[in-house]
Amino acid sequence: MSESVRNTGLFAIVAGLIVLTGFMQSWNSALFILNMGLISAIMAIGVNLQWGFAGLFNVGVMGFVALGGLAAVLVAMPPVPEAWSGGGLGVILGLLLGAATVFAAVMVMSRMPKGRARTLTVIVVLVGGFFLFRAVFDPSVAAIEAVNPAATGYLGGLNVFAAERTELRADLFALLSWPVGGLLAAGAAWLIGKTALGLRSDYLAIATLGIAEIIIAVIKNEDWLSRGVKNVIGIPRPAPYEITLQNTPEFVDRATNLGLDPVIASTLYVKLVYTFLFLVVLLALLWMAQKALHSPWGRMMRAIRDNEVAAEAMGKDVTRRHLQIFVLGSAICGIAGAMITTLDGQLTPGTYQPLRFTFLIWVMVIVGGSGNNFGAVLGAFLIWFLWIQVEPIGLWLMQLITSGLPDGSGLKTHLIDAAAHMRLLTMGIILLVVLRFSPRGLIPEK
Repeated sequence: MSESVRNTGLFAIVAGLIVLTGFMQSWNSALFILNMGLISAIMAIGVNLQWGFAGLFNVGVMGFVALGGLAAVLVAMPPVPEAWSGGGLGVILGLLLGAATVFAAVMVMSRMPKGRARTLTVIVVLVGGFFLFRAVFDPSVAAIEAVNPAATGYLGGLNVFAAERTELRADLFALLSWPVGGLLAAGAAWLIGKTALGLRSDYLAIATLGIAEIIIAVIKNEDWLSRGVKNVIGIPRPAPYEITLQNTPEFVDRATNLGLDPVIASTLYVKLVYTFLFLVVLLALLWMAQKALHSPWGRMMRAIRDNEVAAEAMGKDVTRRHLQIFVLGSAICGIAGAMITTLDGQLTPGTYQPLRFTFLIWVMVIVGGSGNNFGAVLGAFLIWFLWIQVEPIGLWLMQLITSGLPDGSGLKTHLIDAAAHMRLLTMGIILLVVLRFSPRGLIPEK
């Protein structure tokens, strides 16, 4: 069997599993798996750029995804005028003072000669700047969070058209938040990379994980920014609302003529709109990733990955190239994070767990094939399908195994309750099997 036929067959099998879900369960479930598979594939491409191309062990994926979700709020939500008038300018001034304090400390460190005078000057600048920052920042935050905290209590976003749900311009802000999420994640990655990319791979993993947790902690606790754990709901989206379609006579007539219930038809239509948008983004990023892989730049990155010492001896700036690809991969994860938030219609910082946004993405890349973009996409669809379907399949299997036991049996109850934990067991088994029989992944790097 040729390589192209084998790879096509693998994609066909995964597609068949999603279609089978539509026939066996519901097409809403199948489209949900497809849409989340498309977003997961985008994140897998970002991680594959960092690990597969450059060998950077980034386990802070969750932080960059969260920054993308934050961008969806900052761009797509309407501003809160009372909050801006109460403390908006004060917050901006406080943040500028904080940045100026850090900049001043860096300038002192670089300009003054080593010694006690430099140390004391840096301490004075940092301590004085900190108290000045808090004196301006804290009252402004208190004023913002006091504005109707049950519904707002934050600054809001930039979408001045969000209140007009029928306006096309309001929906375009949701699409605009996707590239902005990428830019926000890229900016954070640049700051992180300037300080952490000189670390060895295991220390880099620890550093990125810690920084990701810091980002999540900020989003959870700074209510003025994104309402913290109170969540932001009703984020505008680039697709029509189901209730709007259900109240449109033309759509109802068309659904009825097709023999579909208008409610089900509206949910399917909205999911198909998202499928089209996500597919366009995935294909564009996949095309660019393939072009990069086969370019001189891509060959240089793989040479650096395989032997940094030899590449540096040939005149390559290893640290700079690592920073480039770290920023690119993180930007792609930020785009995916904004897409998830737009799809959900809400920002829920409590859901940003390493299990979902870091461990699963790494399993997708490893199972699909590290260093191969198509392998990362295949792994994303396969692992996400299993992540969703293993629990109901496990419940059915446990019910079948215990069908001979009497009702009320302690063993039967325990096994059925344990079906909810089949996900983690299945992910571990799949990872072990693939590493044993195909250690380079289902579609290995050429």
